[in-house]
Amino acid sequence: MPPSPRKLIDTQRGAFTYREQGTGPALVFLHGIGSGSESWQAQIDSFAENYRTIAWDAPGYGGSTSVVSRVPNAAEYADRLEALLDALEITSCNLVGHSLGALMACSYAKTRKNRVASLMIASPAAGYGASSPDVQSQRRARRLDLLDKLGPEGLARERHGVLLSDHAPQWARDRVRKIMGEIHADGYRQAVELLVCGDILSDAKTISLPVTVVVGGADTVTPPDGCEMIANTFMQSEFKILPGVGHACYVEGPEAFNAALIEHLEEKA
Repeated sequence: MPPSPRKLIDTQRGAFTYREQGTGPALVFLHGIGSGSESWQAQIDSFAENYRTIAWDAPGYGGSTSVVSRVPNAAEYADRLEALLDALEITSCNLVGHSLGALMACSYAKTRKNRVASLMIASPAAGYGASSPDVQSQRRARRLDLLDKLGPEGLARERHGVLLSDHAPQWARDRVRKIMGEIHADGYRQAVELLVCGDILSDAKTISLPVTVVVGGADTVTPPDGCEMIANTFMQSEFKILPGVGHACYVEGPEAFNAALIEHLEEKA
């Protein structure tokens, strides 16, 4: 299936591009640091029959206006998400965040609990906000040095395979590489700062609604042990491993991911 066309909307906090399909309760997808709205196409196609599916391009990605701060925190991205939902006249949504998008989703759920009907996070990035300054500097430099050296297309060429299992099909490799190659350097730099300074555990322990946490069994970016620890930090959570798939679990294994999301929505929405 071809990707849903990008839509553009102006909000009180800048412009957004996003993909939307279907009608019904809102189901909102937040992508990770090396991705974009197109990565959720398999979910948009599968859930549009029963849900109003929306995948945003995070601030600084696609045609979405960047956040203001050079070193933003998760709350700034949560504010932008609220502006988008306001503009789309969505008062409550089922929220799904992957990797860095999980940091954004948890920040939103922490402060806008009345607007989140359910929360599912996949391969959550914990962030390095609780780490030492030396560790933060190393993590920042590692990512930004690669960006400076390779540029977005080179970064995608060299790094897309890290997001997938060793046995990922070629179509999944092609999709992840294509979408990663379309990131904007400035938006990526801000997202790196969010990753370096973020701390998902500080938000997770304050979220009272039931949460589902999933991760690929072959994920080497956010391994299952770390994701289970994050899951255990929530007041109420369910943890699932999707066998055989890597970090971009919803791209590589859409059938297993969608089945987990269906069960989540049936039980927790």
